[in-house]
Amino acid sequence: MDEFTQEQKAILARFCTNVDKPTFGLVNLPQVVCGALFSRYSRSTKSARRVLLEEFIQNPEMKFEEIVGASPSSSASSQLVATQKAEAFYDRVLVGYGDDSVAELGGAHLACEEVSNLATKFIQDARIGLSPLEKSTRYVYFHQKDKDGNYRYYRGAEIADSAEYIRICDLLFDTYVKLQEPLAAYLKKKYPKAADVTDRAYDSTIKAKVCDLLRGLLPASTLTNTGLFGNGRAFEYLLTRMYSSDLPEVNNLAGEMQGELAKAIPSFVKRANDKHGQATQNYWKECRKNSAATAKSISPSAPASSVPEVELIEFDSAAEQKICAAILFSAGGLDYANAKKQADKMDDASRLSLLSSYVGERGNRRHKPGRAFEHAHYTFAICGNFGQFRDLHRHRMLTQERQLLSCNWGYDVPQELKDAGLAQEFENAMKEAKTAYNHLLTARGPILAQYSVPMAYRLRWYFHLTLREAFHLIELRSMPQGHEDYRRVAVEMADELARVHPRLASFMKFVNRENVGLERLESEKKIDEKLKRFHQ
Repeated sequence: MDEFTQEQKAILARFCTNVDKPTFGLVNLPQVVCGALFSRYSRSTKSARRVLLEEFIQNPEMKFEEIVGASPSSSASSQLVATQKAEAFYDRVLVGYGDDSVAELGGAHLACEEVSNLATKFIQDARIGLSPLEKSTRYVYFHQKDKDGNYRYYRGAEIADSAEYIRICDLLFDTYVKLQEPLAAYLKKKYPKAADVTDRAYDSTIKAKVCDLLRGLLPASTLTNTGLFGNGRAFEYLLTRMYSSDLPEVNNLAGEMQGELAKAIPSFVKRANDKHGQATQNYWKECRKNSAATAKSISPSAPASSVPEVELIEFDSAAEQKICAAILFSAGGLDYANAKKQADKMDDASRLSLLSSYVGERGNRRHKPGRAFEHAHYTFAICGNFGQFRDLHRHRMLTQERQLLSCNWGYDVPQELKDAGLAQEFENAMKEAKTAYNHLLTARGPILAQYSVPMAYRLRWYFHLTLREAFHLIELRSMPQGHEDYRRVAVEMADELARVHPRLASFMKFVNRENVGLERLESEKKIDEKLKRFHQ
């Protein structure tokens, strides 16, 4: 442990969560300073505190006090000045001994409000270094109007001058509002409140059920809010992608986001739209345009007569051998080539014994098998409604691609809407939406026509994932409190895995196949228990 004088400790205490332990956090420092500090730290024999003290705080050339002088309670303008000085500081340090990876050591929180569901999906395609959260269609009604009396859906200049677009969005929202009360009344009659359920838990559960059943009416243009936390490199990459998008909304949002991030982590995101960023944007645009043209010339698209909801397209026939080889390598001490040869020679009983010992006794779904299970790969083709996709899209540690939203693959009508006698109005709205989509497809093209597509309409996408990620996705998304649509997809994926790899699938012990009426009820009751303990 480094030793400091009492005076030095007093200085460091302002910026370190402790001054005498090997593990500590950095506080009261701009993100760019943290990044630069770790960059220098990685190339020094000194401790991080010693680097901070001698090369940053006590180095007159760094002008450190000017940079960190603005306290958390300072005005926004003084914070901005401090950040601007920190940017110059960062650039000086980076030239001397840094590299691009420093941008992964600093981050920012960003709120993006009043953006369409179409735009948020583009943002949330990011897989690494970015953590998004989005306003839920399950816990919040989306029928509120703005100060001008308009429903909240995207009205960019490139689409809002279409009377047909405005008509269908208003009709979808009108239907969404109209069905809320009769549907809630039906659900309360079907699922009366039990004596052991509080009013709060019951009302929250009914509201969630109503939202779940009606969300299919919401168009992709529906405005929502999303919150993001990401490191600098992830934001720079995201912004570059957004600038290259074919959606004007996403291009404009990228500019707004970069403007705000420049107030917090300016050095980390400045290349997103400079000459280097623009070159990358143009490269992506050209590749996208040329590959689409080539693909159409090779195989023109033709609507299929029917598409299964879940289809296992590809799987690894040697999955067990590959997993066993990885276990033998990491746990048995063999080199990988010989581990693979040994695994190929094992009989079924030996394989099962090795797999069972590796997986162990799983107590709950969080007890997931180790990385050896990443050696088995599967590709699932899915045709599900946009609501399903929004929920399953959040699994980003896999490869997934989707086609454009359209009205080509039909739509889903929740069974309980049929049971309540409300399906006809729902279906009338879907038919009107298809008419509007076809009109916009001709008038504005397939990119902008997506805004008019309701969440009940299906789209096609695929998942390419390892068995380890399949355990996580399937067991999480089949839980009883989940939406019945994505729970169904998760169970179908589990069935497909069991069909081709029954031994491997047998370790997936927490797939829930139970049909649940009020999905959120048990979770709400648990919330009540926590609230009760909190107030005791």
